[in-house]
Amino acid sequence: MLQPAENMMTVRIALASIAMASFVCAIAAETESSDEYSSDLGRVYGAYHRVLAEKEACDASVPATRAANDKAFTNWQAQHMTLVEDLRRRVTAMIRLASTDEKDYARNLGKYEGAILQERQEYYDSLLKLGAGELRGQCQRMAAVLKGPEADLAKVYAAELEAIRKRK
Repeated sequence: MLQPAENMMTVRIALASIAMASFVCAIAAETESSDEYSSDLGRVYGAYHRVLAEKEACDASVPATRAANDKAFTNWQAQHMTLVEDLRRRVTAMIRLASTDEKDYARNLGKYEGAILQERQEYYDSLLKLGAGELRGQCQRMAAVLKGPEADLAKVYAAELEAIRKRK
């Protein structure tokens, strides 16, 4: 059972997932990619970027948690390296499909990478707008959360990843 603070975090993650999924759907609209594939890809790739944003927000706002979070984050990132590389490759492939030539691809790549960074920044900013106590508590729990099953992207997004992997 999720604690109230964890439940609130889950709601924020879900809302950010919707934003990232709609971003990837925008790429899909310019390609032959299906909406389901792009939505799934956006949800999972967005979850990765939200963890990055949360780590950055905690480092900036609650430096006392940095050492524990660094260690847990390094392990979490190593655990997800292959998955994240695959997600990046898939997003890049969608951008390439949406492009007419190399010049267009370079322009689109910059455009969509900028949009991903903007989504990440918006999530970061939303974390900083939390009350000081709530953010401190979230940052203090971050190391434990990163070690737990709720941060295992392969488990949390198993259905989405199964659908994503059906497409080469």
